[in-house]
Amino acid sequence: MTIKPAVRIAEKKLVVKGKTVLANVPDNVIAASGTAEGPVEGVFLGAVFDQDSSSHVVPLGDLRDVRFLSCFRFKLWWMAQKMGTKGRDIPLETQFLLVESRHGSHLETEVDEEDSKVVYTVFLPLIEGPFKACLQGNERDELELCIESGDADIKASSFTHAVYISAGTDPFSTIHEAMKAVKLHLGTFRLRTDKKLPGIVDYFGWCTWDAFYQEVSQEGVEAGLDSLKAGKTPPKFVIIDDGWQSVGSDEKQEKKQQNGVVDQPGLLRLTGIKENSKFQKKEDPSLGIKNIANIAKEKYGLKYVYVWHAITGYWGGVRPGVKEMEDYGSAMQYPQIPKGVMANEPGWKTDAIALQGLGLVNPKNVYKFYNELHSYLASAGIDGVKVDVQCILETLGAGLGGRVALTRQYHHALDASVARNFPDNGCIACMSHNLESLYCSKQTGIVRASDDFYPRDPTSHTIHIAAVSYNSVFLGEVMLPDWDMFHSLHPAAEYHGSARAISGGPVYVSDAPGKHNFDLLKKLVLPDGSILRARLPGRPTKDCLFSDPARDGVSLLKIWNMNKHTGVLAVYNCQGAAWNSIERKNTFHQTTSESITGHISGRDVHLISDVAPDSNWDGSVALYSHRSGEIITLPDYAIIPISLKVLEHEFFTVTPIKVLASGCSFAPFGIIEMFNAGGAIEDLRYNDNGVVSLQVKGCGLFGAYSSAKPRKCTLGGEIVEFEYDLASGLVTLNLEEMPSEDHKFHNVEICL
Repeated sequence: MTIKPAVRIAEKKLVVKGKTVLANVPDNVIAASGTAEGPVEGVFLGAVFDQDSSSHVVPLGDLRDVRFLSCFRFKLWWMAQKMGTKGRDIPLETQFLLVESRHGSHLETEVDEEDSKVVYTVFLPLIEGPFKACLQGNERDELELCIESGDADIKASSFTHAVYISAGTDPFSTIHEAMKAVKLHLGTFRLRTDKKLPGIVDYFGWCTWDAFYQEVSQEGVEAGLDSLKAGKTPPKFVIIDDGWQSVGSDEKQEKKQQNGVVDQPGLLRLTGIKENSKFQKKEDPSLGIKNIANIAKEKYGLKYVYVWHAITGYWGGVRPGVKEMEDYGSAMQYPQIPKGVMANEPGWKTDAIALQGLGLVNPKNVYKFYNELHSYLASAGIDGVKVDVQCILETLGAGLGGRVALTRQYHHALDASVARNFPDNGCIACMSHNLESLYCSKQTGIVRASDDFYPRDPTSHTIHIAAVSYNSVFLGEVMLPDWDMFHSLHPAAEYHGSARAISGGPVYVSDAPGKHNFDLLKKLVLPDGSILRARLPGRPTKDCLFSDPARDGVSLLKIWNMNKHTGVLAVYNCQGAAWNSIERKNTFHQTTSESITGHISGRDVHLISDVAPDSNWDGSVALYSHRSGEIITLPDYAIIPISLKVLEHEFFTVTPIKVLASGCSFAPFGIIEMFNAGGAIEDLRYNDNGVVSLQVKGCGLFGAYSSAKPRKCTLGGEIVEFEYDLASGLVTLNLEEMPSEDHKFHNVEICL
């Protein structure tokens, strides 16, 4: 018997598990096996052209009558989601494409009815040698492959591994297995699961950006830390964002400004690796940034202090000709913006970096630059860096081997310096959504998941939640997505705050001193500054992957995650605003109804069976609604409706129900005052004698569902009072204090 490959090109068609996904595949598109031996689950596509060039575009075939999710770059720096049904819907600069094929469409099929499940096909454009690939559609509904080097002198005409294609019947495992195959093929990056995550991910933090922007000072940092600690939500890490470095504009620009000739403000460039005067103590300037690092840790109990810098030093790079910086060999380089990026973001035509250029450290000296910067910071008590503006490197490769070569040199140097100077792997990648940055970084464990939180832009809030969740489908395989800071005192604060709780990533705010909603923060932060972090990147539920919760006017966005013993499910109405492909910016659009109704079920939590109490679990779950305090019990696959207005959300803890020998049903929820209540449950054991033993992190009101009133509850072996609501089955007991210093958890027993 001949085993046909799961993905193959046959008779000018891309056939995936017996279904035709692309038709009319051109003859110059070539396929290479995804594995050397055994059943083939994936295939690499490339193309052969008539002549060498630094840029090629080739159709891969016709794409129609499917549903797809695209993650594309709407800005140089950032991706967002776009859904559609045919080739022309696929945007420029698509870097991740997931296609759903169903039996019964016009597509031909070679499989029997019993095998005709929904098939998910993932297309991953790659880097091949000095070239970077992306996908796009055209008006003929063709899926096109675009390949660019970013250097007119770097040319080729033959490509064999520009796109990897794989397929399966589970979208999340299909993506994961495809990313594993790409990792093995490229050998230039590691997956999130292979990386060390820095300690900040398990603590609450504060970032100075939206509080002070570039006016941040040592006094401002101290005021922010003091303000949050006073409210009993103490941050354990701080990110001192842009504004601490020594920078200046070019002398030519300075003279123009002095003479009153200002065509454009002078672009600031780095003039030294040490801090500016705002971070120098008047009594002892030599202490430098070490002073605020010491204050943060010794006075306010912080564990980690991070600072910001651009991957090129600063927005305008390193200023050439500065004596202190001459060893780095900085030279002016002018960005060459890729066509797809320029089409999506035409503002680059007048951007200051494009017009005034960037002082680029010689790639041969960039490790020296990073190491000297980072070693100085580490000696001052800084624990990590947020490395921003990363995608700019792809525009600066002309004459330097191209976009991939330059990015790879910089990331190798950055990886080595972070590994040497920040042993906790203290690095956050930001403005880094190009494939070169993602596929050339072996070290960095955290990546900002979307464009910024914009507190003053009312269009941005629904867009933000949709973008971070869909981008995490792809980004979450490579790094832990960071859903960005937010303001706790803001009209959309609860909306943003709950999303950070389900994100699985860092939780931090950018509140100005004195401007906090501590009631909200206490749903995220325990009194010791730790958080109840979910275990995975938060992602849309399976049935939301191809609906458009920002544009279609009818869909809610559901996001799922997992704890050790419970699931998490959050629902958002994100309608009414999205990136506008005509205006090339985020805009409001008309919504057809005041509220939208969707449905939820226990199976929305994709891996809920992983925390089943035993092998006999029948699929039934108990849901705890954070908003209403209501308990809902659902049989397997049962659904209930949920209605939300724009900017409304709901948050559920989802726990498999255990039926004990006595016939009593039980499901713990955790600390129910917190968004991610179930994150508090560290250990759960069902004993034969009807006793449920739990280890619980934190403090507050512990809740569980029980079909019968418990006989007693104990805390640390001592009998404690509890409440039981017969109508709902809610059992609650108060864990008034944090566990003692010699115990990490409360030992709770519920006797049924």
